[in-house]
Amino acid sequence: MRIRATVAAVSGAMALSAFAMPAAQAADAGSSYRAETAKVLRAAHAATSGKTAFSASTAADGAPYAMDVTFSDFKIAKAVKVGTTNHVSTAVTYTLTHGADVDVTADDFLTGPYIYKGSFDAPDNMLFGNEPATCAPTSSTTETCKGLIDIYPGDDELFNSDAGTWHGAALAMALNGQDPSSADFDISKVGYADQGSLGTTLVQRYSKLTVNATPEPVKKGKTITVYGKLSRANWEDHAYHGYTNQYVKLQFRKKGTSTYTTLKTIKSDSYGNLKTTTTASVDGYYRYSFAGTSTTPAVNATGDFVDVQ
Repeated sequence: MRIRATVAAVSGAMALSAFAMPAAQAADAGSSYRAETAKVLRAAHAATSGKTAFSASTAADGAPYAMDVTFSDFKIAKAVKVGTTNHVSTAVTYTLTHGADVDVTADDFLTGPYIYKGSFDAPDNMLFGNEPATCAPTSSTTETCKGLIDIYPGDDELFNSDAGTWHGAALAMALNGQDPSSADFDISKVGYADQGSLGTTLVQRYSKLTVNATPEPVKKGKTITVYGKLSRANWEDHAYHGYTNQYVKLQFRKKGTSTYTTLKTIKSDSYGNLKTTTTASVDGYYRYSFAGTSTTPAVNATGDFVDVQ
């Protein structure tokens, strides 16, 4: 699901006029859930002019009515690493609490997690799952639910500026026999609830790191030059580009041992390239190691073995 940032500033409605499925997923089984969620969520938030909750008394014309449903104990991975094209899923669990008048056993009662970038009232972007969550009752008024967030970077769901902290949310809707795809769909008969600020996760641009130590072999006491490159996913052109001006450690592991030791720290250049020198002493493996940032995950290059003679 994508909410493009260019329309996120639309006043009062969470920019949901751009709420759409990735084209590649239009024929999938999950597309009906996405479409239903989009239509109901858009109407609910448009009716409240951007408020985080709407009146539980009477639904406005053209809007769903508020259900007595709340969410808690939202759990998601600390970070989600997203490349340039591959579909990425991350699991979410949460607790759904409902009033006695809410029939969570109905076939058309649906709930699911989502994450959003920016504010809950007017997010810059939102990401959903292909399917609704599955829930199991833990009492007469609570359910433990598990769902997925599905991300398709190849379908332009993300801008590079979306990397960083996202907030967790969950929603529920009772269609009550209404078909959102029908011309006779009466949204005022649909129940709806959602809640934001349930947790956070980092959505990060996948990183890559290479290393090449030369010459190989080398005489003891001679200089070794270690090349490499730090790059990360660009979600806008679907390629990997150098991550510039980042601190990266050159590390060494002696042959026959399992622990790397940091030799020095250098900075990637304006293309993400790395280059430094060190003195050959014993056989072993050289690698570069990047600690990561809020927008880009940590990564270690595969060690390059150098035979010292």
